[in-house]
Amino acid sequence: MAKTKSYFTCIECGYNTPRWMGSCPQCKSWNTLVEQVETQSSSKGSENHRARLLLQETESNPRKLEEIELTEDDRTTTKMPEFDRVLGGGLVKGSFILLGGDPGVGKSTLALQIARENPGMKVLYCSGEESATQIKQRAKRMQVESSGLLIFPETDLNKITSEVEKHKPDILIIDSIQTVYRPEIQSMPGTVAQIRESAGLLMRIAKQTLTTTLLIGHVTKEGDLAGPRVLEHMVDVVLQFEGDKSLNHRILRVHKNRFGQTFEIGVFEMNQTGLRDVTNPSELFLSEFSDGISGNAAACILEGNRPILLEVQALVAASSYGTPQRTSSGFDHRRLSLLLAVLEKRTGFRFSDKDVFVNVAGGLKLQDTASDLAVIMALVSALIDKPIPVKKMFIGEVGLGAEIRSVQGLQARILEAKKSGFDEVYVPGSDVKAKGIYSVKNLPELFRQVFQG
Repeated sequence: MAKTKSYFTCIECGYNTPRWMGSCPQCKSWNTLVEQVETQSSSKGSENHRARLLLQETESNPRKLEEIELTEDDRTTTKMPEFDRVLGGGLVKGSFILLGGDPGVGKSTLALQIARENPGMKVLYCSGEESATQIKQRAKRMQVESSGLLIFPETDLNKITSEVEKHKPDILIIDSIQTVYRPEIQSMPGTVAQIRESAGLLMRIAKQTLTTTLLIGHVTKEGDLAGPRVLEHMVDVVLQFEGDKSLNHRILRVHKNRFGQTFEIGVFEMNQTGLRDVTNPSELFLSEFSDGISGNAAACILEGNRPILLEVQALVAASSYGTPQRTSSGFDHRRLSLLLAVLEKRTGFRFSDKDVFVNVAGGLKLQDTASDLAVIMALVSALIDKPIPVKKMFIGEVGLGAEIRSVQGLQARILEAKKSGFDEVYVPGSDVKAKGIYSVKNLPELFRQVFQG
């Protein structure tokens, strides 16, 4: 006989409470409690029987740390250098990976390309959004020829579990986690209860059968991963696929990685046959750098261990409205307001009656404060309408007193700038002494050197 249980779950932190309240008692967020209704069967012959059989473990006892052995087989390369870089060297057996991104950015293409590049692996591709014919059409366009690729258009998690037990794949792909469901839970697919319970079952399968599992997830309008926050805590790796659909390149960013570094990125170029690895992102983002136009400056950011050169563009125009516009694309809007305030207060440049527009060429989102100096130089160049001389690079964080502060990985940034042909690199006051390296302490000193007074 079935039993019904009703409760409320916070979509932000996953906290459960038996009754509705205005705010979550744990994370204090308002209007985040969603009612969940579950139906649990007391019958021993329920449809979840196969899942329980699959998850049966052999006797396990605690072991000392030195008794646990690691082998090279624990990590497998995907033969996609940029993807391996983000993962920390390759796929780890039994890892539980969550991949999110905007619709149409290439999440399913990336998942299918893993099977294409590794024909010797057995891959079970479970799709709840596309039919087998649609996947076949994409595979034909991508020239996928893999005898180990199994396509299973199914959303019932018990049936998926049965196929995992039957075929024992090396990689299990779920496209997407919002479409699969457990029949014994009386909630619609995509609800908090279904996502949490489905992910919990898939996690146990991944860990106990050492099946590498890749979950594809939807994102909200704000760009965050949809579903309860507890989903991000359950997985080993959280990947975000970014990119403007009007541009060919895509950026794969890692926000969590239990097997490697976080905040690493991989760069790909989308073409007719799938994704191509971009081994030199600096060349890509500076391919159309125009050094003879005012408002353009070159910056160097650090993503993980990788320095990347890019172009910052600024436009300053007389305001036609009472309140000047402040628009930025790829750069934090609040950070832009801070830098403008520093310029007005400490250096005398006036932006209060000007519309200011800042753009990061290539669609990259800047989070590294070392780009402050390049943004400052682009703004001043646009204001005085004087181009910055060719082959100049600017690296440094700007403080509230107009001082130029040090940044991490300075030596690696300088080497990347020199390798890309930049003759003059302006950096915070440091001990680095080499030809073409100029140490500056504050903004007025930098302006005198670059604009010659």
